[in-house]
Amino acid sequence: MASLGIQCGSPVSRQEIVSWKRAIGRALAEASALTRNNRPRPGVRILMYHAVGSRLADDPYGISISLQGFRQQMEILALEQPTQVVSFDALQSASYFGQLHGQEKRLRVAVTFDDGYKDNLFAVAPIMIKLQIPFTVFVTSSFIQNGSSDYLSASELSELAALPGVTIGSHGATHRPLAKCDDATLRWELDESRHYLQEMIGKSVTALSYPHGSVDERVRDAARQAGYVLAGTSCFDINGASHDPLMLCRCEIVAQDSERVFRQKLNGNWDWKRWRASFPA
Repeated sequence: MASLGIQCGSPVSRQEIVSWKRAIGRALAEASALTRNNRPRPGVRILMYHAVGSRLADDPYGISISLQGFRQQMEILALEQPTQVVSFDALQSASYFGQLHGQEKRLRVAVTFDDGYKDNLFAVAPIMIKLQIPFTVFVTSSFIQNGSSDYLSASELSELAALPGVTIGSHGATHRPLAKCDDATLRWELDESRHYLQEMIGKSVTALSYPHGSVDERVRDAARQAGYVLAGTSCFDINGASHDPLMLCRCEIVAQDSERVFRQKLNGNWDWKRWRASFPA
């Protein structure tokens, strides 16, 4: 029997575990592509990115993708795929998902970014503006306040928010898992981030992305009470007419995704991942 290159008893790194999981994922996606004939699933697919072109100190999951790869993916969206690119905040309309009943064969795609990395302004925005693709950046307010070189500064956030097609949303105050917070801390996380961002950009902030994908019914209800009307989870799937606007699924794109994998994710060949996570009602 051929050796796998890992000795018994030797420690396995996070990178190795992630690589094995992604290899299994690619095999499942290829099987799905064969059975579904590469026809895209209808509905609203929300892509979830983080950093683009940045060298992060600790990135075992590959959340920082190459600038070249990102540009290629956006060109596919804008120029090749028979899709309609939409703004995440457009989904706030109560009737938006109801319209999908009459357009069952149409795939719509929204683009979002988590955390508020500096490259969202300097690397991402020029590409998106050129291709006329709207996008939403979910910002963790403490990352800005702490002055980390990886994340947007207050002035850069204001500059980004003023660009055409850009929407700023909240990603919590400190990036802690919201479902693990007590009620008082949860309310503060939601309120503090929203109020800070609104003051910085001079615009209303009504969209939210749950840090770490940590959300349950209590968190969703608290988000609604805090004034949010739209929120993205980390549950991997497409969204249809029955989805709660405060519990929208998103599809994460990572550095290891080839052009083929990106197209498979658009088409729905990776949507088997929805079975891996529980989804609150």
